[in-house]
Amino acid sequence: MADDLGATHNGLVSVTGGAAEVMTWIHTGDVRVTVEPHSQRPEIDPGWEEIVEISCDSPSGELLVTPLMDDPADLPSLASQGPGTYRLRIYARGRDAAVNHTEPDDVAETYLIQSWPAAHQDALLVKATDSYGAQKRARPANDTIVIDHEDSLDTQTGRERDILRRAARGDHP
Repeated sequence: MADDLGATHNGLVSVTGGAAEVMTWIHTGDVRVTVEPHSQRPEIDPGWEEIVEISCDSPSGELLVTPLMDDPADLPSLASQGPGTYRLRIYARGRDAAVNHTEPDDVAETYLIQSWPAAHQDALLVKATDSYGAQKRARPANDTIVIDHEDSLDTQTGRERDILRRAARGDHP
């Protein structure tokens, strides 16, 4: 990825350490993801609740969508034209509905990721209408915690890192 972009900036996607993370509201469960690689900039579909555009570089010619804690998704590469710089447009719908989501086999959240070759541009918040995104944008930047798989509270290392983070912020149980 071209730059670091905190989730509080746009409420939908954060970019850190060469990877983009889409911020889902649902903690555990399935979401629907569609990938559309394009050869040129597609028209914006206004029927979505949140829309963000970011730039990224693909020196290898691969841009893949992978779940955080599951087997790789069977989706095409977003780098449809090989190595180079791409623009990603990420759409989200249903994140607010996921708050009351109780059926584990039902999908409440839907995402669309479009890509096309383009020169680097700053991140752009195109549309922002869901409550979850508004909550993320309202949080102070230093309040955002990026958790990777080693930081999961399901592991001893993750629990220890969480304790250290809370202690550093002065949050004591």
